Amino acid sequence: MDASVTLPARSAEADTIDALEALSELVSADMERVNATIVERMDSSVPMIPVLAGHLIQSGGKRLRPILTLAAAGINGYNGPNHIKLATAVEFIHTATLLHDDVVDNSDLRRGKKAARMIWGNPASVLVGDFLYSRSFQLMVEAGSLETLNVLANASAVIAEGEVMQLAAAKNLETSEETYLKVISAKTAALFAAAAEVGAMAANASPEKVQALSDYGRAIGVAFQLVDDALDYSSSAQTLGKNAGDDFREGKITLPVILAYERGAPDEQSFWRRVIAETQRDEDFDAAVDLIRLRDAIEDTLARASEYVEDAKRALGVFGDGPYKRALVALADFCVQRAY
Repeated sequence: MDASVTLPARSAEADTIDALEALSELVSADMERVNATIVERMDSSVPMIPVLAGHLIQSGGKRLRPILTLAAAGINGYNGPNHIKLATAVEFIHTATLLHDDVVDNSDLRRGKKAARMIWGNPASVLVGDFLYSRSFQLMVEAGSLETLNVLANASAVIAEGEVMQLAAAKNLETSEETYLKVISAKTAALFAAAAEVGAMAANASPEKVQALSDYGRAIGVAFQLVDDALDYSSSAQTLGKNAGDDFREGKITLPVILAYERGAPDEQSFWRRVIAETQRDEDFDAAVDLIRLRDAIEDTLARASEYVEDAKRALGVFGDGPYKRALVALADFCVQRAY
């Protein structure tokens, strides 16, 4: 980070709060318009649709992806209306994927509350997710740009591919770190990248700046997921917004598991084969956490996340110093700081 964007030394907690507040403040007026558009566009004559969608959308999510769209437009000096529609479309795509994911994963919690599927059932969650996907494409069309439509449509397809890749890798301890990174690049980072890219495109930014913001979004998306996967073995349900150990119980192959398995002694590898591919006992999660700590898998997962954060900050080198750049740098740091 160069001197012009260095933040004052503070605690990780203070920096985390500041990172979100600084960027949120810059886009606050636009975010109010996005929130109003969300309420307007999730409305339906079918009462269950806005109630179920609102249960998740209004449950305290950070809105990082639409904020990223607004910031990407803002750093390029855009003042028109299209980034509002695109940011709303991004949030609808994200919400739809969460509704679908909770059904696929049989999740009980989402953002610290009962998952929608636990209240309204799996079929309703899937169908309302489909409704939000449809609304997102209506908004993209209204934005009037085939290029942005192409970016977000492609991201939606890539996200689905990533989820299928993750299903295929589930319970397979031979999954490599390379394959794991492909999965999270698709299922998580693709939407971060697209969110930033379409914001820049709405502002008619140069191809270099569009690519830089796409690269930034992709890098922080990977970092964000790496930290989430580490937190599953080192945090609480209150911090995660879901039950700690959900990934473990679902047999998901994440980087902490990959590293602990690769580095483990034969008896440790036997443990992992049983708990991931065969059967689990009540005490197995605590044992898994102990083995992951023994093999430094959490620390190394977070170290890899930090590398992606540095990539993200380097991508911003095409922009001059200013409040948006400083806030985006702080947001990149936030992706890892939230783990501490």
